[in-house]
Amino acid sequence: MAGIQRPYVIDEMISAKAIAARIEVLAREIDRTFAGTEKLVVVGLLRGSFIFIADLVRELSLPVEVDFLEASSYGDQMHSTREVKILKDLRGEIAGRDVLVVEDIVDTGFTLSHVIRLLKSREPRRMEVCALLDKPARREVEVRATWTGFEIPDEFVVGYGIDYAQRNRNLPFIGKVRFPDETP
Repeated sequence: MAGIQRPYVIDEMISAKAIAARIEVLAREIDRTFAGTEKLVVVGLLRGSFIFIADLVRELSLPVEVDFLEASSYGDQMHSTREVKILKDLRGEIAGRDVLVVEDIVDTGFTLSHVIRLLKSREPRRMEVCALLDKPARREVEVRATWTGFEIPDEFVVGYGIDYAQRNRNLPFIGKVRFPDETP
């Protein structure tokens, strides 16, 4: 039945403290890469990246403009539908500008690959990608982030902005979803 979820448990994988420390390092690397830019356009991919992008831009010393794009290939499912839909487009122009795309998790690669093609067609001067999480075991489309916070195994995760059917975004850590009725 749609909308009914089985009970699940969340096991902490990456602590809030580890995330904060990694974001500081990522911000310094991004600052160095984009040093001298007039204003960096930071494009957050909604909805999963909203906490990550907020924490990341606060650590950057560069002048930034923040915009958002909402793309989805999951809906309320645990697996990608492989059909990427743009649900909300950018408000601003990126032609001739330096752009940093901020993604929560690179999984199959379908969503990020689609977004990169779309944004490159708008002719930014330079575009790089920063992802909080990378799950290379699930990759079906070849795509890589310039910077990655953490590489994780093939587990379904929630927290720190990432959800399961719109739940658990508010957790301060990254946690693995586990169903008690499944054998490990």
